[in-house]
Amino acid sequence: MSLSELQSQALDLLKNLIETKSFSEEEDGTARLLENWCTSHNINFQRHLNNVWAVNKNFDESKPTLLLNSHQDTVKPNSGYTRDPFKAEIEDGKLFGLGSNDAGGCLVSLLATFTWFYEAEDLEYNIVFAGSAEEETNGKNGISCLLPKMPNIDVAIVGEPTLMQLAVAEKGLVVFDAVVKGTPSHAAHPNDNNAIYKTAKVLQWFENFRFKDVSEALGEVKLTVTQIKAGSQHNVVPGKVDLVIDVRVNDCYSNAEVAEILQKQAPVDEITPRSLLLNSSSIPQEHDLVQAGISLGMETYGSPTLSDQAMLKCPSLKLGPGDSTRSHSADEFIYVKEIEEGIHKYIKLLDKALKK
Repeated sequence: MSLSELQSQALDLLKNLIETKSFSEEEDGTARLLENWCTSHNINFQRHLNNVWAVNKNFDESKPTLLLNSHQDTVKPNSGYTRDPFKAEIEDGKLFGLGSNDAGGCLVSLLATFTWFYEAEDLEYNIVFAGSAEEETNGKNGISCLLPKMPNIDVAIVGEPTLMQLAVAEKGLVVFDAVVKGTPSHAAHPNDNNAIYKTAKVLQWFENFRFKDVSEALGEVKLTVTQIKAGSQHNVVPGKVDLVIDVRVNDCYSNAEVAEILQKQAPVDEITPRSLLLNSSSIPQEHDLVQAGISLGMETYGSPTLSDQAMLKCPSLKLGPGDSTRSHSADEFIYVKEIEEGIHKYIKLLDKALKK
């Protein structure tokens, strides 16, 4: 198969994916489309729940293994859409439709790349493809349940829209629930322990607090109070104020370390992490994949957004066609040229990194 034929087939697959609803936990239809691709290209595949995966034809257990992973699921369309989100339309070189940019373009480009190398005999790495589910919700039936069923993964490329630049690090995420306690009372009476007034100082502390270690790739840990809730009626001073704090963690800290620091230092009565699973991720600058990308003119950067990288225990690189700023936007689109170039660049990258 020629490169142009592969690019054309990948574009057709993306159109079909767009027109098949695949909200998180509802990816059965898109999983069948991935199965159909594998069948038509004589690729032996496996399916677990709504995850579809395959290994290269000449898999060799003595070699390290590279995972090519992107997700099938989408968020629900927002109210700003002026187009049918489930209709794939090309206008002025743009392919419109829900999931076109996040992350359908990456998914079909990685699958096309895997297909290109499927029968190769001269690779230094095995290659595993995984089209995973439930990425948008960090669901338990996505990549996390698939990893134990696949071969051990030594390094991964996670397909997310990066304009085909090398995201060599990604921030982790911890969401905290915090409580500021006070004395409940009638609003007409004196109260020197008003939880709402106390919260003003707490909010200032969170605004001014800085974690000491700054990452070269990811910068500072970013801490943001995103929700606040208190009170039930105008004449009652509440006994507590509930806060939600969103913390984007750089690669200088584990999520557990961030939780320990805040639990010791934050001026609140309670602070509890919802989960510590979504740690930061990175890949060494000297890794063959990174150096191959740099030699092809790709730039490196640190990504502030979360992906399935957070579920991996190996070095990982985020890389894919499309632009992250279009993700979850109304009238989402990806340029057709971005998909064509994405497949070409993925292939050139693996040619450099995996062939000696």
